[in-house]
Amino acid sequence: MHKAQLSAVHSPLDKVPPGYKRTEVGVIPDDWDVTSLGDIGKFSKGKGIKRDDVSDEGVACIRYGELYTRYNNYVLKPVSHIPPSVAATAFPIMQGDLLFAGSGETAEEIGKCVAYLSEEEAYAGGDIVLLRPSGHNSLYLGHLLNHDVVAKQKARFGQGDAVVHISARNLAMVKLPLPPEKDEQDAIAGTLSDVDGLIGALDKLITKKRAIKQAAMQQLLTGKTRLPEFSGKWETKQLGELIHLIPSGIYGLERQTESLVGMPVATTAHIDSTDSWNDKKVGVRYFTESQVAHYAPSEGDLIVVKSSGSAASIQSGKIGFVSGDKIGSFIFSNFLMLLRPVACNARFLFFQLISGRVKRMLPHLVEASTYPNIRINDYLEIQIPLPPAEEQAAIATVLSDMDAEIAALERRRDKTKAIKQGIIQALLTGRVRLVKPGVKG
Repeated sequence: MHKAQLSAVHSPLDKVPPGYKRTEVGVIPDDWDVTSLGDIGKFSKGKGIKRDDVSDEGVACIRYGELYTRYNNYVLKPVSHIPPSVAATAFPIMQGDLLFAGSGETAEEIGKCVAYLSEEEAYAGGDIVLLRPSGHNSLYLGHLLNHDVVAKQKARFGQGDAVVHISARNLAMVKLPLPPEKDEQDAIAGTLSDVDGLIGALDKLITKKRAIKQAAMQQLLTGKTRLPEFSGKWETKQLGELIHLIPSGIYGLERQTESLVGMPVATTAHIDSTDSWNDKKVGVRYFTESQVAHYAPSEGDLIVVKSSGSAASIQSGKIGFVSGDKIGSFIFSNFLMLLRPVACNARFLFFQLISGRVKRMLPHLVEASTYPNIRINDYLEIQIPLPPAEEQAAIATVLSDMDAEIAALERRRDKTKAIKQGIIQALLTGRVRLVKPGVKG
C-alpha cells in the first residue's frame, strides 16, 4: 500500500481552502473530478432468481434483499447458492461489478451498493442493478457509493411509496467526486481494507473468547473441572433455597405530586440477550418513598425477565446483574422479578442462571398464554450445583475476568468502527490525501 501523505484540511464551512474547489457534490480537491455514475461503466439488470430457488449447494448467487441484510460495501464470499439450471437463465456477475438494490422500503436506503470482489462464479437476482466499471477501483467505489454525498442523491431519485424503486437510468445521473488517478483510489481502498481487516480480526477474537467462556462455564459451574486449590464434594440446592424473591416490580405513576419521588424504571427492553444492561434511555416514573425502599435493587441482586410479549424473549434467559454503580439508580417494572442471593455468592448464581444448562430448561418453564410468563414456582425449583463459598467466589472471579476481557475487546472494536467512519468521511471527500496531488504511487 502507498505510504500515507496526510494533509488534513480544517476551515470554516463558508470558506474554500487553497487547493480545493466547491462543486455540486461539496468541497473537493482541485485535481479531483465530478463524474456521473453512467460515465464510468455499463449498466445491466439481474434476473431469474426466486426465493425458492436458493439452496445450500450449487452456484453462488446474490439476491437484492441480501444487499441490505448480509453485505456491507463489498462481497468477498457469497452466502447463497442456486442450482445450475437456475443459473443458466440468471445474469452472471463478474469480479469488480457493482451491485445496487433496485428496490427498498425507504428512499434513504434505496440503491445500497456492494462491490463484488470474489473470484467465485456468481449470478444476480432480479431487482439488482449492476454496473461494470472501467478503469476504477471497485472496492473504493463500493465505499463511495454508500457515502452520504451519493446516498442523498439516490434518495432523491427513488420512486414509490410502500416500495421504493430506483432504475439504472436514474443511477446513471448520480454525481461522484473522483480522484483522477486510480493510484489514489487504490490507496484509499487499501486503507479502508486494512481497517476492515482489524475490525474483522477483533470480531473473530471476540467470538473465540465467548466460545472459551461458554466452555469454561460448562466445566466450572458443574464441577467437571475444578480450580487447582479446591477439592471435595459439591451439594445441590433448589434456587428458592438460595434467594429472597420479589416476584414482581412496579411501574409507578406518570405524574408527580409533592409526596412522590421520581425514579428511572427499568423494563425488559433494558436487559440484553447477552445477559447485561444496555444503554437504552430509561423513562422516569413516580413512587412513594416506601415503594422506592422496597423496589430499588441492592448490589448483587439479579433482575430476571419473567414476562414478555414474546416467549422467545423469556426463553433466552435475560438477566441483569446489579453492580455497585447501579445501587438505587432505578426501579424494576412489573414484567421483571428480583432475586436477592442470601445463601450463595451472587456472581456465582448469576453465571449459573445464564448457563446453557439452565437456558435449556426455560422453554419448559414458560406458561403459554397471550402474554407468556415464567411459572415462578417451577423456576424456583431449578437445581443449582453448589460448591463451598470460597470456590463459588473463585469461579465467579474467573468468569468475571473473562467477561471483562470480552467487554474490553468489544469496546476496542466499537471504537475502531467509529474511527473508520471518520476515516471514510475524510478520505472519500479528499480532506485527507494519501497520495500527493499529481504524484502517482
